Amino acid sequence: MDELTTSIDIDAPAETVWQVLVDFERYPEWNDYTRIDGEAVAGTTLAVAPGPQAGRMPTFKPTVLRADDGELRWRGHLFVRGLFDGEHRFVVEDLGDGRSRLTQAETFTGILVWPINRLFGDDTERNFHAVNQALKTRAESMRTAEPTVGATTTVERSADETADV
Repeated sequence: MDELTTSIDIDAPAETVWQVLVDFERYPEWNDYTRIDGEAVAGTTLAVAPGPQAGRMPTFKPTVLRADDGELRWRGHLFVRGLFDGEHRFVVEDLGDGRSRLTQAETFTGILVWPINRLFGDDTERNFHAVNQALKTRAESMRTAEPTVGATTTVERSADETADV
């Protein structure tokens, strides 16, 4: 496997999906597959580790290449450059009507691509799908928690209550 690509449509605005994606500190609240320490800022180094449900996955310290306009992209290496390298990306697309699409992909290169993917490929693909689904669930739950624009709140009082103004 030289490239793995997964996508999921989400019933939440692209801005909400992006906020969930880059808020690494809150990953333990919804993401059992990945833990990320660091900030989504180009040029910074992240620590990307497996979460409790990830199975046997290595920890990487990738460099963020891009973190804006709905795209988060990083590049990491196993041990030294050229053995097993991965360029991981998340792309959030606005589908209109408060819907979006998340695409998660990784391109693998290096002399150990075949044996590493043979060892970890199935787990990697399973984890991609699981993270996509967990992010979808989180973003959609945030959408239902957000107040609707133009919504009004009605407060009913009994005849006994008086308001001091």
